[in-house]
Amino acid sequence: MADAEPAGGGDSARRPGEIPDPGRGAWLPLLAVCAGYFMVILDVTVINVAVPVIGRELSASLTGIQWITDGYTLVFAGFLLTGGALGDRLGNRRVFCSGVAVFTVASAACALAPGALFLVVARLVEGLGAALIVPGSLALLQQAYPEPAVRARAFGLWGSMAGIAASAGPLLGGLLVSTAGWRWVFLVNLPVGVACLTLTLRHQVSFVDTPGFSRRRKRSSRVSGAGKADSLSGRIGVHPGTG
Repeated sequence: MADAEPAGGGDSARRPGEIPDPGRGAWLPLLAVCAGYFMVILDVTVINVAVPVIGRELSASLTGIQWITDGYTLVFAGFLLTGGALGDRLGNRRVFCSGVAVFTVASAACALAPGALFLVVARLVEGLGAALIVPGSLALLQQAYPEPAVRARAFGLWGSMAGIAASAGPLLGGLLVSTAGWRWVFLVNLPVGVACLTLTLRHQVSFVDTPGFSRRRKRSSRVSGAGKADSLSGRIGVHPGTG
């Protein structure tokens, strides 16, 4: 009788269908991943408002303006699958952190660009960093939240970042251009990138795969990873046309 009571009652028993609460600290990996994804999608749309001012100040041609706007998304979409493959081989946390570092440094280079050609090259490098961030963020969420219900909630919050960042881009870009100047459109990425990198290194576990697990994960990632990358390519392909 004494043994049966704790099993049937108490707060530790979870009701059927109830989503477990992993605790506040457990959501820090999600915050880091969402911060990186937010930066990536924000830079797709935030540039559209700043392009007229950039074109005047840097004396950019129409072709240069098109490359400044669309070069980022071109490299981003083109290297998504490569970023996923590198994550499988080198480790997702390592590739994600490398992508954040490349993206942040490239954003600083964009902000300091003395001319249109320099800005175009920096935007292309920024797109390469974005292509390393997004596939790694999906894999890090899968590793950080093995519980299916918690993982579903984390994926839902991660996916909502795309809509929030895409809609916030023109508003934030207009505010920054009108008050601080177009260079702050890129400088705003620096504190977000540093915070994202710090949170990832401190709170995201680095997984060392066993050979058997690595083979199973690579087999599944060829299907799911390719599908997610195709979906993301289609999603970001809608935005450049708005500029």
